[in-house]
Amino acid sequence: MARIDLDHIRHAYGPRPTSAKDYALKEVHHEWNDGGAYALLGPSGCGKTTLLNIISGLVQPSEGRILFDGVDVTHLPTEKRNIAQVFQFPVIYDTMTVYDNLAFPLRNRHVPAAEIDRRVRDILEMIDLSHWADRKARGLTADQKQKISLGRGLVRNDVSAILFDEPLTVIDPHMKWVLRSQLKKLHRQFGFTMVYVTHDQTEALTFADKVVVMYDGEIVQIGTPAELFERPSHTFVGYFIGSPGMNVLPARVDGSQVTIGDQVLGLDHAPDIGSAAKVELGIRPEFVRLGREGMPVEIAKVEDIGRQKIVRARFAGQPLAIVVPEDGEIPTDARVRFDPAAISIYADSWRVGKEA
Repeated sequence: MARIDLDHIRHAYGPRPTSAKDYALKEVHHEWNDGGAYALLGPSGCGKTTLLNIISGLVQPSEGRILFDGVDVTHLPTEKRNIAQVFQFPVIYDTMTVYDNLAFPLRNRHVPAAEIDRRVRDILEMIDLSHWADRKARGLTADQKQKISLGRGLVRNDVSAILFDEPLTVIDPHMKWVLRSQLKKLHRQFGFTMVYVTHDQTEALTFADKVVVMYDGEIVQIGTPAELFERPSHTFVGYFIGSPGMNVLPARVDGSQVTIGDQVLGLDHAPDIGSAAKVELGIRPEFVRLGREGMPVEIAKVEDIGRQKIVRARFAGQPLAIVVPEDGEIPTDARVRFDPAAISIYADSWRVGKEA
C-alpha cells in the first residue's frame, strides 16, 4: 500500500489558464495515509473524478506533483503506478468466463496457479458469483458485470492503492449495502489504501474512515463522518451532509449575540468575523427544539417519514427545517429554541469561532 501526497496539485483542461475559474481542480495540497480508506464526495462537476484520474495517471496535472510513498509519480503512466481502478460502468472481457476475468491480472503477473485459484475463489464468494464462475461474461446482467469489474480490482494484494469511481451506480440497493460492507471488511483485513469517488453521502459515510468533501473544484473539508455532521467547515458541507441538510440563515453578529431578522440569540462564544461580506448562522435540524417556549415560528407542513417527522417552517422570514421524534408534540402556537452548542457561524461561507 502507499501513502499518497498531493503536492500543490491544480488542473485546467483548457490551455493557458489565467484565473481560478479556469481550473477544474483548484489547488489541492494534502497527505493521505498509507492504508487509509477515503471517499471523495461532492456533486457532479466538483472535480472529484479529475482528482482520482490524476492519482491513477489517466490525467497529468497542469501544476504540482503526486507522490506514492515519497516517490514522484507525476509523469509515470498508469501501468507504472501499480494501482487498481474500478470505473463507474463495467470494464470486462466478454469472451472470458467470470473466473478467467478475475484471474487475468494475476496470470499477467505470473502468480502461481494455486495462489490464483485461492484468491479468485475468495473474490467470487465475496461478490456472490461462485455459481457463475464458468459462465461467459457476455450474457450477464449489468450489475453482475460490475461485480466482476469490482472483483478484478480487489483480487490483487500488491497494489499501491485501489481507486473506485462511483462503482456501485448499476448495482441494486441491497447489493450496494452488501458490497460496501465487504469493502470495509477487506480494508480492515488487508489495509489497502482505498479512494472511493461518489456523490452519494450514504456511500461515503458508511465506507470511509475520512471523507473528502469537494465543491467547485476544491477540497472544503476532510473529516470523519461525525466531524462533518457536527462541525461543517463550510456551508456547502452543512447543506450536503445530512437529510435534511443544515439550516443556513442570514445573520448579524455582535460579540456573543447573533440577530436573525428580528430575533436575537445568545452564543456561547464571540466569533471573530472580521470584514466578512456575508455572515450566516448554521444549525442542524436535529438541534432545533420545537415546543411552547422560545422564539415564534410559523409551521408550513409536516413530513412524516416513520421514525421521525420533518417540520418545514418559517423563522424570522427564513425557511427552517426541524426534526421531531415520531411521537413528538407539534403545538399549534409553536416556538423554537436553538441548542447554543450546536450553532455554527459562517463568514463568507467558512466557519469561524471556536473549533473553526
